[in-house]
Amino acid sequence: MKTLEYDDYRQAPAVREQAVPSIAIDEVLVKVAAAALNPLDIKIHAGYMTDFFPVAFPYIPGTDIAGTIETVGDGVLGWKTGDEIIARLDPSKGGAFAEYAVVPADQLVRAPTSMPLAESAGLVTIGGTAWQILFEEFAVAPGHQILVHGAAGPVGAFTTLLASNAGAEVFATAAGDDEEYVRALGAVQVIDYRDQRFEDHLSDMDLVVDTVGGDVEERSLKVLKRGGTLIATPMPPDEARARHAGVEAKFVFHASNASRLEHVAERAENGIKVRIDRTIPLDEGADAFARQANGDAKGKIIFRM
Repeated sequence: MKTLEYDDYRQAPAVREQAVPSIAIDEVLVKVAAAALNPLDIKIHAGYMTDFFPVAFPYIPGTDIAGTIETVGDGVLGWKTGDEIIARLDPSKGGAFAEYAVVPADQLVRAPTSMPLAESAGLVTIGGTAWQILFEEFAVAPGHQILVHGAAGPVGAFTTLLASNAGAEVFATAAGDDEEYVRALGAVQVIDYRDQRFEDHLSDMDLVVDTVGGDVEERSLKVLKRGGTLIATPMPPDEARARHAGVEAKFVFHASNASRLEHVAERAENGIKVRIDRTIPLDEGADAFARQANGDAKGKIIFRM
């Protein structure tokens, strides 16, 4: 099978050939239709995640796949050859950027039928992260006022969409040229972070979702109501500073969770879509990693096998 892999951190990924992997009795072999590139893949590639996700070289990166079951392990029930699935692989093992991938049966989720199979690969991490933020770490409900930073980015966009669909009033920061897109997701107000300070325009937020980091965290404390919640995804927030401001601060680092992903797939059946930056073959892997690392991607980069 064709794979995209590298032999050391920061080495440009290259296309190679490997044998199709074998499966254990509780696993399935998936013929990968598509796999999505995530910021985590870039951090692993740069060597920033060795304490959390140590990898063995040669390493086939990627966690988010959509595909069709090719072979079912002897101990697997409820799945059969030909079933279309989405799944998130263990980051330390990787394996998504290949023509075939081994998936534990308990991580399989039926792919939504409302979008092309390849597109559904883009749901996996961004959808799971947004769900975890809104429905597990918070408890979004109609009437909540929520500020989403980086609302045009993949996680921010999905969070905006899920929150607005849940009846929350969503405010957003994004670049001005993304205003129309973010409003279409359900934001009632979009503040251009390049020439406006959101804290001059907003107050009494129930929740701030920070997908940006930096000084945005400290500035966000000013717009939360007392008892409000700040949830950050780039890095753990300063909990002591948040307590001093009378709010709660949390960090979300998404982990593979099939139950959570089932909720995301269900929402996709009801019309939620993924913004795709580009769909490319594995041969363009090195360029894709550079584009993601430079922050140039608008939406998900999808490898199509």
